[in-house]
Amino acid sequence: MKALVTGASGVLGSAVAKRLAGEGYEVWLHYRTGEAEARALAQAIEEDGGGSARVVGFDVTDASQIEQTLVPLLSEHGPIDVLVNNAAVTSQGYMAMLPESRWDEVLSVNLGGFFLVTRAVLKGMMRTRAGRIVNIGSLAGARSGVGQVAYAASKAGLEGATRALAMEVARWNILVNTVAPGPLTAGMADELDAAELQKQIPLGRLGDPVEVAGVVAFLCGDDASYITGQVISVNGGMGM
Repeated sequence: MKALVTGASGVLGSAVAKRLAGEGYEVWLHYRTGEAEARALAQAIEEDGGGSARVVGFDVTDASQIEQTLVPLLSEHGPIDVLVNNAAVTSQGYMAMLPESRWDEVLSVNLGGFFLVTRAVLKGMMRTRAGRIVNIGSLAGARSGVGQVAYAASKAGLEGATRALAMEVARWNILVNTVAPGPLTAGMADELDAAELQKQIPLGRLGDPVEVAGVVAFLCGDDASYITGQVISVNGGMGM
């Protein structure tokens, strides 16, 4: 079994990759700029956990790079059984002062990257009539804050794309879902932000990337074989 995790060199991506490797997947670790981190993660998976990992570098927004790098790998070593679309960029700033270039970048990575990578992987899944696609969304897709217009738009769009794609590919037994995390310990810039956020979370604490990875792994397993087109929130009750 093979799993491709985009943005694997980040904290959440590495947690997901480690969990899937522990479940027996050969994990393809995607990076754009974090090659050293991706290779260190691959080494950790193989040496510490006894798993198997492959490092793959390309820009998720560049169709030509995907055609030149990912597609040949899929032809030679694929198909992919599980795709986790985790590559994303964030954005902070009032819309009135948001540069058009920043808006374009956020939408290009968070939505365009999902489209280009998923399109490349889907063909193999359709041939084998099986596959799991898990998109990493965000609480911001349903409940955002000030200064997150671009990011919220991209994550809300990802939720809509999840539902539509799930309907398209159900006949091939391909399941498509989104996992939408709330605030995580690894994503907090300082203790003050964390303290303020915890007041808004019914469970009274920030989430751990490992907890999100566990939900992703569940959606890729046999017990989730009747779940598709869903957005599963992992946010300590913030979205209630």
